[in-house]
Amino acid sequence: MIIEKPSAKELLADSEIQDLLSEGFAKYNLTDKRILLIIPDDSRTAPIAALFRILYPLLSEKVKRLDFLIACGTHPPMNKEVINRHIGITAEQRKTTYAKTKFFNHEWNHPDQLEVIGKIDAEEMEAYSNGLMHDPIDITINNNIFDYDRLIVLGPTYPHEVVGFSGGNKYFFPGIAGPGIIDMTHWLGALITNPVINGIKETPVRKMIDKAASMIPVERLCISLVVKEGGLAGLFFGTPEEAFSKAADLSAQLHIIHTDRPYQRVLSCAPKMYSDIWTAGKCMYKLEPVVADGGELIIYAPHIRQVSITHGAVIEQIGYHTRDYFIKQMDRFSRIPRMVMAHATHVKGIGTYENGIERPRIRVHLATQIPEAVCKKINLGYIDPNTIRIEDWQNREDEGILVVPRAGEILYRLKEDPFHQNFEIVS
Repeated sequence: MIIEKPSAKELLADSEIQDLLSEGFAKYNLTDKRILLIIPDDSRTAPIAALFRILYPLLSEKVKRLDFLIACGTHPPMNKEVINRHIGITAEQRKTTYAKTKFFNHEWNHPDQLEVIGKIDAEEMEAYSNGLMHDPIDITINNNIFDYDRLIVLGPTYPHEVVGFSGGNKYFFPGIAGPGIIDMTHWLGALITNPVINGIKETPVRKMIDKAASMIPVERLCISLVVKEGGLAGLFFGTPEEAFSKAADLSAQLHIIHTDRPYQRVLSCAPKMYSDIWTAGKCMYKLEPVVADGGELIIYAPHIRQVSITHGAVIEQIGYHTRDYFIKQMDRFSRIPRMVMAHATHVKGIGTYENGIERPRIRVHLATQIPEAVCKKINLGYIDPNTIRIEDWQNREDEGILVVPRAGEILYRLKEDPFHQNFEIVS
């Protein structure tokens, strides 16, 4: 039975969180166990530092080891200073009070950090993907996990462009996975498309990562968080599958806004936790469903200077394009990592590619420090961020203009959603 405390109206007090965690740690008998907590990096909103202050005293004297692995996926690793800030400790405390605790970054492109734990064969892949994919895939994961008796995911759940909702086993795949399974899951999400999959709990990608996670030979637990206004509206402690399911249900209530109408112009403002377009692309993913056909969306992020810290060179090579642009020219892009192509399609949005002509459904512009020439090269529009005054955009919804001051985590959908009804999934 899952240990839970959901509330769509009130935030959990620290005392409630402490009681829930105490109950969960006792139930799952963590005494004298080696514990690895798998946590998000700083591109997700979650009170990780506050939770660390609560859980560390509860566990540190009872367990043999208590370490943390940051589920970076393909995001850049966090340096010591950033990790300390993320966890809410000082450099001195890390050397003294928490000297026995280790903090690791997952580095997806370091083969010596990875181990194969199983395989999804071609027949299974076809079944999990509803016929969209046919290639077998080795399941690789960070080999640090084999030094522990329990793996505990600790992270938030939000609507997500690849898997439907984040959380649960997603912290293993792609969070601490190798490039093969990361490619496959992201490309499957791209084939289904962001407007169709985002905000859906049961998806083909979720089935795939749950299957991969079932191959992990270490006991898995999960503390799924639902974040509201910087605090917790919900905490669910159980297996990754059951904790995720409960968290996704609450996230659907809190993190999806349904609008009566689409908007011709959307100003989607990226918070500073997004350091490049690879992460700030979420400002498009979460708003695409409410942009009108032929409308425009602006990713307003004057602090961003790079397309992608990790994948920038590849993105500049291929540019941002619709899904159909890629799938109708797959021979041309056969050497491009599927995760990068997936990101490119998500930022560009859905559209068509017929007779050599690409027609995106909407126009996407960057208002960042990325030069106009680079924007043109990567097939996105450019707007000088200095020409934008947010106050000029506000309170104009009746004119078909929407401004979202902190975009990227709240999903906007139409009440009468045409994407779930009409959009074709192409194999």
